[in-house]
Amino acid sequence: MTTPGANPEADAQLRQDAERFPQEFARLKAELHRVIVGQEEILDGVLGALFAGGHVLLEGVPGLGKTMLVRTLADAVELKFSRVQFTPDLMPADIVGTNIILEDEHGRKRFQFQPGPVFANVLLADEINRATPKTQSALLEAMQERSVTVGGVAHVLDEPFLVLATQNPLEMEGTYPLPEAQLDRFFFKLKVAYPSADELHQIVDRTTADETLTVNKVLDAQTVLQLRRAVRAVLVTREVQAHAIALVLATHPEHDAATPLAKKFVRYGASPRGVQTLILAAKIFALLDGRFHVARADLHRAALPALRHRLILNFEGEAEGIDSDRVLQEILARADDAGAHAGSSRQS
Repeated sequence: MTTPGANPEADAQLRQDAERFPQEFARLKAELHRVIVGQEEILDGVLGALFAGGHVLLEGVPGLGKTMLVRTLADAVELKFSRVQFTPDLMPADIVGTNIILEDEHGRKRFQFQPGPVFANVLLADEINRATPKTQSALLEAMQERSVTVGGVAHVLDEPFLVLATQNPLEMEGTYPLPEAQLDRFFFKLKVAYPSADELHQIVDRTTADETLTVNKVLDAQTVLQLRRAVRAVLVTREVQAHAIALVLATHPEHDAATPLAKKFVRYGASPRGVQTLILAAKIFALLDGRFHVARADLHRAALPALRHRLILNFEGEAEGIDSDRVLQEILARADDAGAHAGSSRQS
């Protein structure tokens, strides 16, 4: 935990929250599993982003339960849920809201702000790559600053605020790829896999029977914010932080630490937000493992969802079908080999 300060009661509360974090996380995950079948990594990633204060980009073909997951999460955490179906004709005002003219009984007119669907705790941006860049960028301020500006007036969003966006990786006709600046604002990019045969059996059993699937509210917004503070209090040594930085620098083709795939196929490496995401996500995984300090293994566990959308491949990489996961896996494999070699050297 953080270094004890002048407020022992606050330090004790942080430690207590950190100790109960795995139980609360497991309770929430179990509640989601009452509706969601399988998708362990996806649930861990979405819940991790919730407790870290980040946003998630869910990529997968239609029908895999992405929308159901987001709605179920909002129900289980007693949060206000809002959904926006992104289409080419969607305008920024349709998301953030607009000023409308009202007239009182004396005929006097005034402007009043009419909030848009972004004023929620959990916002589902469905098929976000179907809207124009102008509309996509309307989310930028909300995602980063937790506020929106309309008519020169800033309106603060309620916390917690979580954007869960979906996109279809197959049907690209009529879509607008997200700009790098907006991709970088997503904490995780999670790839939703197709369910196995056993999971499909469970899905059919649950959804074709005469039974309504519901979840109980197991957490509230205040508890989420409280657990967020506990996450940020987890210790990170200088050595582990340096390893996170080394992983990110290895994605930059011009850097000496870059791996062969990065040098050949990457145009731009991960941004500094990549390091921040690695550290925050690793703190989540450390607490789930019952530790109050981050280990290198926690960073490696977080690397793919935290960095895959922050790598920009060059033309050669796209032409040869290289994806960012393959580049990151080479970086992690080299880091594991270096760690194993260092360990054997110390033993000898």
